[in-house]
Amino acid sequence: MEKIGDILEQGLLEGAFPGGVLLVAKGGEIVLHQEAGWRSMRPKQEPMTKETIFDLASLTKPLATTLGIMKLVGQEKIDLDQSLSEIIESSSLKEKGSLTPRLLLNHSAGFVAWKPLYSDLLKEKVEDRRSILRRRILKEPLVYSPGKECLYSDWGFMILEWIIEEVSGMPMHRFLDDHFYGPMSLKRTFIYTGELPTGLDKAMFAATKDCPLRNRIIRGEVEDDVAYALNGYSGHAGLFATAEELYVLVALLRDHYDGKRDDFLSPEVVREFFRLQDIVEGCTWALGWDTPSPENSSSGRYFSPKSVGHLGFTGTSVWMDLEKDVIVVFLTNRTLTTDDNEKIKAFRPRLHDLIMQELGVI
Repeated sequence: MEKIGDILEQGLLEGAFPGGVLLVAKGGEIVLHQEAGWRSMRPKQEPMTKETIFDLASLTKPLATTLGIMKLVGQEKIDLDQSLSEIIESSSLKEKGSLTPRLLLNHSAGFVAWKPLYSDLLKEKVEDRRSILRRRILKEPLVYSPGKECLYSDWGFMILEWIIEEVSGMPMHRFLDDHFYGPMSLKRTFIYTGELPTGLDKAMFAATKDCPLRNRIIRGEVEDDVAYALNGYSGHAGLFATAEELYVLVALLRDHYDGKRDDFLSPEVVREFFRLQDIVEGCTWALGWDTPSPENSSSGRYFSPKSVGHLGFTGTSVWMDLEKDVIVVFLTNRTLTTDDNEKIKAFRPRLHDLIMQELGVI
Protein backbone atom coordinates (compact mmCIF):
# COMPACT_ATOMS: atom_id res chain seq x y z
CA MET A 1 0.00 0.00 0.00
CA GLU A 2 3.05 2.29 -0.15
CA LYS A 3 1.94 3.63 -3.52
CA ILE A 4 -1.21 5.00 -1.91
CA GLY A 5 0.87 6.98 0.58
CA ASP A 6 2.88 8.30 -2.35
CA ILE A 7 -0.21 9.47 -4.24
CA LEU A 8 -1.49 11.30 -1.16
CA GLU A 9 1.81 13.17 -1.03
CA GLN A 10 1.40 13.97 -4.73
CA GLY A 11 -2.03 15.40 -4.02
CA LEU A 12 -0.53 17.67 -1.38
CA LEU A 13 2.25 18.83 -3.70
CA GLU A 14 -0.21 19.45 -6.53
CA GLY A 15 -2.36 21.58 -4.22
CA ALA A 16 -5.43 19.35 -4.55
CA PHE A 17 -5.98 19.67 -0.79
CA PRO A 18 -4.05 20.99 2.26
CA GLY A 19 -4.74 17.82 4.25
CA GLY A 20 -6.82 14.70 4.34
CA VAL A 21 -7.57 11.31 5.86
CA LEU A 22 -8.03 8.19 3.76
CA LEU A 23 -9.66 4.98 4.96
CA VAL A 24 -9.95 1.87 2.81
CA ALA A 25 -11.83 -1.31 3.78
CA LYS A 26 -12.13 -4.63 1.99
CA GLY A 27 -14.47 -7.42 3.09
CA GLY A 28 -15.43 -5.56 6.24
CA GLU A 29 -11.83 -5.07 7.39
CA ILE A 30 -9.96 -1.76 7.41
CA VAL A 31 -6.81 -2.27 5.34
CA LEU A 32 -5.58 1.34 5.26
CA HIS A 33 -6.17 4.34 7.51
CA GLN A 34 -3.76 7.17 6.77
CA GLU A 35 -3.53 10.91 7.29
CA ALA A 36 -1.62 13.47 5.21
CA GLY A 37 -0.95 17.18 5.32
CA TRP A 38 -2.48 19.78 7.58
CA ARG A 39 -5.80 20.15 9.35
CA SER A 40 -5.20 23.89 9.74
CA MET A 41 -2.79 26.35 8.10
CA ARG A 42 -3.37 29.61 10.01
CA PRO A 43 -2.39 31.10 12.38
CA LYS A 44 -0.06 28.08 12.47
CA GLN A 45 0.24 24.76 10.67
CA GLU A 46 -1.33 21.87 12.57
CA PRO A 47 -0.78 18.30 11.32
CA MET A 48 -3.69 16.21 10.19
CA THR A 49 -4.53 13.24 12.45
CA LYS A 50 -6.63 10.13 11.91
CA GLU A 51 -9.01 11.44 14.58
CA THR A 52 -9.59 14.82 12.89
CA ILE A 53 -13.27 15.73 12.59
CA PHE A 54 -14.42 16.99 9.17
CA ASP A 55 -17.30 19.09 7.93
CA LEU A 56 -18.82 16.50 5.57
CA ALA A 57 -20.84 19.07 3.58
CA SER A 58 -23.13 17.23 1.12
CA LEU A 59 -22.36 13.83 2.62
CA THR A 60 -25.10 15.06 4.95
CA LYS A 61 -27.54 14.13 2.16
CA PRO A 62 -26.92 10.34 2.14
CA LEU A 63 -25.68 9.88 5.72
CA ALA A 64 -28.16 12.06 7.57
CA THR A 65 -31.23 13.14 5.60
CA THR A 66 -31.51 10.00 3.45
CA LEU A 67 -30.83 7.87 6.52
CA GLY A 68 -33.76 9.52 8.28
CA ILE A 69 -36.07 8.93 5.32
CA MET A 70 -34.93 5.27 5.18
CA LYS A 71 -35.97 4.88 8.80
CA LEU A 72 -39.40 6.42 8.26
CA VAL A 73 -40.01 4.26 5.18
CA GLY A 74 -39.00 1.17 7.13
CA GLN A 75 -41.37 2.17 9.93
CA GLU A 76 -44.11 2.54 7.27
CA LYS A 77 -44.70 6.12 8.39
CA ILE A 78 -44.19 7.39 4.85
CA ASP A 79 -44.11 5.84 1.39
CA LEU A 80 -41.56 6.75 -1.28
CA ASP A 81 -44.32 7.47 -3.79
CA GLN A 82 -46.61 9.32 -1.42
CA SER A 83 -47.31 12.95 -2.33
CA LEU A 84 -46.00 15.81 -0.21
CA SER A 85 -49.56 17.01 0.30
CA GLU A 86 -50.29 13.70 2.08
CA ILE A 87 -47.22 14.06 4.33
CA ILE A 88 -46.88 17.77 5.13
CA GLU A 89 -49.70 19.96 6.36
CA SER A 90 -49.03 23.28 4.63
CA SER A 91 -51.11 25.55 2.44
CA SER A 92 -47.88 26.68 0.74
CA LEU A 93 -47.31 23.40 -1.13
CA LYS A 94 -49.62 24.20 -4.06
CA GLU A 95 -48.25 22.51 -7.23
CA LYS A 96 -45.29 21.13 -5.24
CA GLY A 97 -47.79 19.02 -3.31
CA SER A 98 -47.67 16.31 -5.97
CA LEU A 99 -43.92 15.76 -5.56
CA THR A 100 -42.82 12.57 -3.83
CA PRO A 101 -39.90 11.56 -1.59
CA ARG A 102 -38.65 9.34 -4.43
CA LEU A 103 -38.39 12.29 -6.82
CA LEU A 104 -36.69 14.45 -4.17
CA LEU A 105 -34.14 11.74 -3.31
CA ASN A 106 -33.46 11.12 -7.01
CA HIS A 107 -32.81 14.79 -7.83
CA SER A 108 -35.59 14.65 -10.40
CA ALA A 109 -38.23 16.78 -8.65
CA GLY A 110 -37.84 19.87 -10.85
CA PHE A 111 -35.89 22.15 -8.50
CA VAL A 112 -33.25 24.61 -9.65
CA ALA A 113 -29.61 23.60 -9.04
CA TRP A 114 -28.80 26.58 -6.84
CA LYS A 115 -29.79 30.13 -5.95
CA PRO A 116 -28.18 32.51 -3.44
CA LEU A 117 -30.34 32.56 -0.32
CA TYR A 118 -27.88 33.35 2.45
CA SER A 119 -28.06 37.16 2.44
CA ASP A 120 -31.86 37.21 2.44
CA LEU A 121 -32.05 34.76 5.34
CA LEU A 122 -29.69 36.84 7.47
CA LYS A 123 -32.20 39.70 7.39
CA GLU A 124 -34.73 37.55 9.24
CA LYS A 125 -34.93 36.45 12.87
CA VAL A 126 -32.99 33.23 13.44
CA GLU A 127 -36.02 31.35 14.72
CA ASP A 128 -38.00 32.25 11.58
CA ARG A 129 -35.40 31.43 8.94
CA ARG A 130 -36.17 27.73 8.42
CA SER A 131 -39.86 28.29 7.74
CA ILE A 132 -39.05 31.31 5.54
CA LEU A 133 -36.61 29.21 3.51
CA ARG A 134 -39.20 26.49 3.01
CA ARG A 135 -41.80 28.98 1.82
CA ARG A 136 -39.26 30.49 -0.57
CA ILE A 137 -38.47 27.08 -2.08
CA LEU A 138 -42.16 26.29 -2.50
CA LYS A 139 -42.77 29.69 -4.12
CA GLU A 140 -40.01 29.32 -6.72
CA PRO A 141 -41.18 27.87 -10.05
CA LEU A 142 -39.86 24.46 -11.05
CA VAL A 143 -37.28 24.56 -13.83
CA TYR A 144 -38.40 21.31 -15.49
CA SER A 145 -41.29 18.87 -15.23
CA PRO A 146 -40.81 16.45 -12.31
CA GLY A 147 -39.56 13.05 -13.43
CA LYS A 148 -38.45 14.34 -16.83
CA GLU A 149 -34.90 15.48 -16.02
CA CYS A 150 -32.24 14.95 -13.37
CA LEU A 151 -30.56 17.99 -11.80
CA TYR A 152 -28.54 17.89 -8.59
CA SER A 153 -30.11 20.30 -6.11
CA ASP A 154 -29.88 21.07 -2.39
CA TRP A 155 -33.48 22.19 -2.30
CA GLY A 156 -35.02 18.73 -2.47
CA PHE A 157 -33.07 17.73 0.62
CA MET A 158 -34.23 20.81 2.49
CA ILE A 159 -37.77 19.56 1.85
CA LEU A 160 -36.81 16.02 2.90
CA GLU A 161 -35.57 17.43 6.21
CA TRP A 162 -39.01 19.02 6.59
CA ILE A 163 -40.62 15.60 6.02
CA ILE A 164 -38.50 14.04 8.79
CA GLU A 165 -39.41 16.85 11.14
CA GLU A 166 -43.12 16.74 10.28
CA VAL A 167 -43.53 12.96 10.51
CA SER A 168 -41.25 12.29 13.51
CA GLY A 169 -42.38 15.32 15.49
CA MET A 170 -38.80 16.32 16.28
CA PRO A 171 -35.90 18.16 14.59
CA MET A 172 -33.89 16.03 12.17
CA HIS A 173 -30.72 16.18 14.26
CA ARG A 174 -32.51 14.73 17.28
CA PHE A 175 -34.23 12.03 15.22
CA LEU A 176 -30.88 10.85 13.84
CA ASP A 177 -29.19 11.01 17.24
CA ASP A 178 -31.98 8.91 18.74
CA HIS A 179 -32.09 6.28 15.98
CA PHE A 180 -28.51 6.07 14.67
CA TYR A 181 -25.59 8.11 15.99
CA GLY A 182 -26.47 7.64 19.69
CA PRO A 183 -27.24 3.88 19.63
CA MET A 184 -24.13 3.33 17.49
CA SER A 185 -22.01 5.14 20.12
CA LEU A 186 -20.55 7.50 17.53
CA LYS A 187 -18.89 10.13 19.72
CA ARG A 188 -17.55 12.34 16.92
CA THR A 189 -20.42 12.07 14.47
CA PHE A 190 -23.05 14.77 14.86
CA ILE A 191 -25.18 17.35 13.13
CA TYR A 192 -24.02 20.86 13.98
CA THR A 193 -26.67 22.93 15.75
CA GLY A 194 -24.77 26.14 16.44
CA GLU A 195 -22.52 24.75 19.15
CA LEU A 196 -20.19 21.79 19.56
CA PRO A 197 -21.16 18.66 21.51
CA THR A 198 -19.75 18.31 25.02
CA GLY A 199 -16.14 17.18 25.02
CA LEU A 200 -15.24 18.50 21.58
CA ASP A 201 -13.28 21.65 20.81
CA LYS A 202 -12.24 23.43 17.61
CA ALA A 203 -8.68 22.09 17.73
CA MET A 204 -10.08 18.64 16.85
CA PHE A 205 -11.49 19.87 13.53
CA ALA A 206 -10.16 20.43 10.04
CA ALA A 207 -10.41 24.09 9.07
CA THR A 208 -12.43 24.53 5.89
CA LYS A 209 -12.39 28.14 4.81
CA ASP A 210 -11.14 31.68 5.32
CA CYS A 211 -14.62 33.18 5.14
CA PRO A 212 -15.03 36.83 4.09
CA LEU A 213 -18.72 36.81 5.07
CA ARG A 214 -18.00 35.73 8.65
CA ASN A 215 -14.56 37.37 8.71
CA ARG A 216 -12.79 34.35 10.23
CA ILE A 217 -11.32 30.93 9.57
CA ILE A 218 -14.17 28.42 9.59
CA ARG A 219 -13.30 25.59 11.94
CA GLY A 220 -15.62 23.59 14.16
CA GLU A 221 -18.68 25.18 12.54
CA VAL A 222 -20.52 24.50 9.31
CA GLU A 223 -18.91 25.91 6.14
CA ASP A 224 -22.12 26.11 4.08
CA ASP A 225 -23.57 29.60 4.38
CA VAL A 226 -27.25 28.62 4.14
CA ALA A 227 -26.82 25.91 6.78
CA TYR A 228 -24.99 28.44 8.95
CA ALA A 229 -27.85 30.92 8.58
CA LEU A 230 -30.23 28.15 9.71
CA ASN A 231 -28.32 27.85 12.99
CA GLY A 232 -25.99 25.12 11.80
CA TYR A 233 -27.62 22.62 9.48
CA SER A 234 -30.25 21.77 6.92
CA GLY A 235 -31.09 18.69 4.88
CA HIS A 236 -28.14 19.34 2.57
CA ALA A 237 -25.27 20.18 4.96
CA GLY A 238 -24.27 20.18 8.63
CA LEU A 239 -23.03 16.64 9.35
CA PHE A 240 -19.57 16.20 10.91
CA ALA A 241 -17.54 13.03 11.51
CA THR A 242 -14.13 11.42 11.53
CA ALA A 243 -13.15 9.07 8.71
CA GLU A 244 -13.34 6.03 10.99
CA GLU A 245 -16.80 6.82 12.37
CA LEU A 246 -18.05 7.62 8.89
CA TYR A 247 -16.82 4.20 7.81
CA VAL A 248 -18.73 2.58 10.69
CA LEU A 249 -21.90 4.28 9.46
CA VAL A 250 -21.37 3.25 5.84
CA ALA A 251 -20.46 -0.31 6.85
CA LEU A 252 -23.73 -0.49 8.79
CA LEU A 253 -25.60 0.21 5.56
CA ARG A 254 -23.51 -2.41 3.71
CA ASP A 255 -24.36 -5.04 6.36
CA HIS A 256 -28.07 -4.26 6.08
CA TYR A 257 -27.87 -4.34 2.27
CA ASP A 258 -26.25 -7.79 2.49
CA GLY A 259 -28.89 -9.00 4.93
CA LYS A 260 -26.34 -9.53 7.71
CA ARG A 261 -28.24 -7.15 9.97
CA ASP A 262 -31.77 -5.85 10.28
CA ASP A 263 -31.63 -4.04 13.63
CA PHE A 264 -31.40 -0.44 12.41
CA LEU A 265 -33.06 -0.65 9.01
CA SER A 266 -34.92 -3.07 6.79
CA PRO A 267 -32.53 -4.72 4.30
CA GLU A 268 -35.24 -4.37 1.62
CA VAL A 269 -35.40 -0.62 2.20
CA VAL A 270 -31.62 -0.23 1.95
CA ARG A 271 -31.58 -2.22 -1.29
CA GLU A 272 -34.26 -0.01 -2.78
CA PHE A 273 -32.39 3.16 -1.84
CA PHE A 274 -29.16 1.79 -3.37
CA ARG A 275 -30.93 0.77 -6.58
CA LEU A 276 -30.31 2.87 -9.68
CA GLN A 277 -33.74 4.34 -10.36
CA ASP A 278 -35.38 4.18 -13.77
CA ILE A 279 -37.17 7.52 -13.52
CA VAL A 280 -35.03 9.53 -15.94
CA GLU A 281 -33.03 7.86 -18.71
CA GLY A 282 -29.29 8.40 -18.25
CA CYS A 283 -29.62 9.63 -14.65
CA THR A 284 -26.98 8.11 -12.35
CA TRP A 285 -28.83 8.76 -9.11
CA ALA A 286 -30.27 6.09 -6.85
CA LEU A 287 -32.13 7.46 -3.78
CA GLY A 288 -29.94 9.90 -1.90
CA TRP A 289 -26.88 8.15 -3.35
CA ASP A 290 -25.09 8.50 -6.66
CA THR A 291 -23.79 5.60 -8.77
CA PRO A 292 -20.68 5.61 -11.03
CA SER A 293 -21.02 7.58 -14.24
CA PRO A 294 -20.16 5.63 -17.42
CA GLU A 295 -17.33 8.10 -18.04
CA ASN A 296 -15.26 10.39 -15.80
CA SER A 297 -16.70 9.13 -12.52
CA SER A 298 -15.05 10.41 -9.35
CA SER A 299 -14.87 6.72 -8.35
CA GLY A 300 -12.49 6.04 -11.23
CA ARG A 301 -12.60 3.16 -13.70
CA TYR A 302 -12.79 0.08 -11.50
CA PHE A 303 -15.77 0.49 -9.19
CA SER A 304 -18.51 -1.81 -10.44
CA PRO A 305 -21.95 -0.57 -11.58
CA LYS A 306 -23.22 -1.96 -8.25
CA SER A 307 -21.56 0.88 -6.34
CA VAL A 308 -22.95 3.90 -4.50
CA GLY A 309 -21.22 7.05 -3.38
CA HIS A 310 -21.42 10.77 -2.82
CA LEU A 311 -19.22 13.87 -2.75
CA GLY A 312 -19.12 16.88 -0.44
CA PHE A 313 -18.19 20.46 -1.36
CA THR A 314 -15.49 20.76 1.31
CA GLY A 315 -13.53 17.94 -0.35
CA THR A 316 -15.15 14.88 1.17
CA SER A 317 -16.24 11.66 -0.52
CA VAL A 318 -17.32 8.09 0.10
CA TRP A 319 -17.62 5.24 -2.41
CA MET A 320 -18.85 1.73 -1.65
CA ASP A 321 -18.61 -1.11 -4.15
CA LEU A 322 -21.38 -3.52 -3.16
CA GLU A 323 -20.11 -6.23 -5.51
CA LYS A 324 -16.38 -6.12 -4.74
CA ASP A 325 -17.04 -5.26 -1.07
CA VAL A 326 -14.77 -2.21 -1.00
CA ILE A 327 -15.39 1.01 0.91
CA VAL A 328 -13.26 4.13 0.40
CA VAL A 329 -13.70 7.16 2.68
CA PHE A 330 -11.61 10.14 1.63
CA LEU A 331 -11.99 13.32 3.67
CA THR A 332 -10.11 16.54 2.89
CA ASN A 333 -10.33 20.27 3.57
CA ARG A 334 -9.76 21.28 -0.06
CA THR A 335 -11.78 24.53 0.35
CA LEU A 336 -9.27 25.89 2.85
CA THR A 337 -7.14 26.93 -0.11
CA THR A 338 -10.02 28.45 -2.08
CA ASP A 339 -13.56 27.52 -3.06
CA ASP A 340 -12.36 27.52 -6.67
CA ASN A 341 -9.74 24.81 -6.07
CA GLU A 342 -11.02 22.00 -8.30
CA LYS A 343 -7.80 20.00 -8.57
CA ILE A 344 -9.41 17.29 -6.45
CA LYS A 345 -11.69 16.44 -9.40
CA ALA A 346 -8.75 14.96 -11.30
CA PHE A 347 -7.15 13.54 -8.16
CA ARG A 348 -10.09 11.48 -6.86
CA PRO A 349 -10.37 9.04 -9.82
CA ARG A 350 -6.59 8.55 -9.84
CA LEU A 351 -6.69 7.71 -6.14
CA HIS A 352 -9.62 5.31 -6.48
CA ASP A 353 -8.01 3.57 -9.47
CA LEU A 354 -4.79 3.02 -7.53
CA ILE A 355 -6.67 1.70 -4.51
CA MET A 356 -8.55 -0.87 -6.60
CA GLN A 357 -5.31 -1.88 -8.32
CA GLU A 358 -3.53 -2.32 -4.98
CA LEU A 359 -6.46 -4.37 -3.66
CA GLY A 360 -6.32 -6.56 -6.78
CA VAL A 361 -10.00 -6.10 -7.66
CA ILE A 362 -9.76 -4.45 -11.08
